[in-house]
Amino acid sequence: MSYLDWGVLVGTLAFIALYGMWKTRGSQNIEGYLKGNNSEKWWTICLSIMATQASAITFLSTPGQAYEDGMRFLQFYFGLPIAMVIISVSFIPIYYRLKVYTAYEFLESRFDLKTRSLAAFLFLVQRGLAAGITIYAPAIILSSILGWNVNTTNIILGLVVVLYTVTGGTRAVSVTQKQQMAVMMGGMIVAGIIVINMLPPDVSFYDAVQVAGKMDKLNLINFSFDWNDRYNVWSGVTGGLFLFMSYFGTDQSQVARYLSGKSITESRLGLLFNGLLKIPMQFIILFIGVMVFVFYQFVQPPVFFNKVVKERLYETSYAGNLIQLETEHNANFKEKTRVVKDMLRGIQAEDQTAINSARAELNGIEAEGKAIRNEVKSLLQKANPKAEVKDTDYVFISFVMQYMPTGIIGLLLAVIFCASMSSTSSELNALASTTVIDMYKRSFRTQASDTHYLQASKLFTIGWGLFAILFATLASQLDNLIQAVNILGSLFYGTILGIFVVGFYLKYIKANAVFWAAVVAEALVILTYTTTEVGFLWLNPIGCLLVIGFGYFFQVVLPQKR
Repeated sequence: MSYLDWGVLVGTLAFIALYGMWKTRGSQNIEGYLKGNNSEKWWTICLSIMATQASAITFLSTPGQAYEDGMRFLQFYFGLPIAMVIISVSFIPIYYRLKVYTAYEFLESRFDLKTRSLAAFLFLVQRGLAAGITIYAPAIILSSILGWNVNTTNIILGLVVVLYTVTGGTRAVSVTQKQQMAVMMGGMIVAGIIVINMLPPDVSFYDAVQVAGKMDKLNLINFSFDWNDRYNVWSGVTGGLFLFMSYFGTDQSQVARYLSGKSITESRLGLLFNGLLKIPMQFIILFIGVMVFVFYQFVQPPVFFNKVVKERLYETSYAGNLIQLETEHNANFKEKTRVVKDMLRGIQAEDQTAINSARAELNGIEAEGKAIRNEVKSLLQKANPKAEVKDTDYVFISFVMQYMPTGIIGLLLAVIFCASMSSTSSELNALASTTVIDMYKRSFRTQASDTHYLQASKLFTIGWGLFAILFATLASQLDNLIQAVNILGSLFYGTILGIFVVGFYLKYIKANAVFWAAVVAEALVILTYTTTEVGFLWLNPIGCLLVIGFGYFFQVVLPQKR
């Protein structure tokens, strides 16, 4: 990287962090540290909610997801606007009336302490692991750029985020996320414009879109029903609805964002505008990934996008095999480019016969190219069984580092680091507040000063940060990162949502029944995931409905308290 890129990166991050610390100076009580003194306007809440969800994984993994699988991932968000309306109507008024610090306080007033503690525990496990993934994602970048060990990078990045979060608190998280969102979306839009302008002179934007469509990358909508399909309209509207109701309605990393609002109206507006803006935002990011795919139809891509791992293979006895495979890859690309240009000429001439002929030929060429890439991955595993052979998450950063102009590289790296800072700081802040309010203050140290709980919040932030760093060292064994986060959430969110749905709407079911229903439901969700091929989005409604069903069952069969 050039000095200009380093200057843009460091300057952007330093300005945002220092601005947040300056704006929130003097917050020295637990109310201000965990709830921001209920001072935020709706636009701050909206941007904070979006920034919390849009982690570095979003900007690293989503373009790679589109490159590999097209835009069908967008269907994952189809249930989001509906979830925002339900939460605004049902959840927010109750949280405000009870004046809670965390969502789980409501459960004790509705059920009992053990149910509150169970829901808080499930959240802590899920979000603690997810925080590790959000730390690992930007660590990929520095390891790729500088050749650092990924685990060392995890530790350095994690400690920086911990220091930033401990210093700030909830209001610092919310204030800085406005600037971070501006950098994130501004940087990605600039990247998209540059990608389109880098296409060959004889390939217009319209041509690029047509090529992407003919190569099945604009597969936005799929109405076919399949339990094993992760992304279709039905899984997005139903499974996504349950997932987002749980994430935005019961996950403290999001609940804390709108509990800091000045009023119920401000919090509702923040959530509703998040529902309106999130799908267009994801569309833009996915579309940039598709344009990168089209770019690589005319400019040769690497045979493996993780440059550091590939370079190490040259130092082994498999170097000759790799050179041979790269030669085959080059020949495959030349043949592919020839056929893509034939297809493009057919598109421009509106010759459907030529288009169909080229597409049929492309199928065989793409299958051959995929086989070559799989052989490279096989070599990587032979040389190092622990090597990461899934390179989807490296597609976008590899493109940025190789083709983006000086200065823009620094800006796009700032995008990814801003996303990491925003999401990880929200997660650690939520983990600390849940641990202190729902566990420590309620069950271990019930009588202490406000200062004591403030210091405990900071110490638990450090503790959860260290836990996240530890898990980050294992994240390289996961599949595509954005899918890993959503799978992890789906294992727990359905059960947590089921507890809250019973609490809000089903007064017949009491504390003991819902507690044991949640325990059984969570065990069955994990069993379903490990023993079947059911798409992970379906785990959310399954978990929720199991809690409701078993709740009625246990309410009938369990002895009731007088």
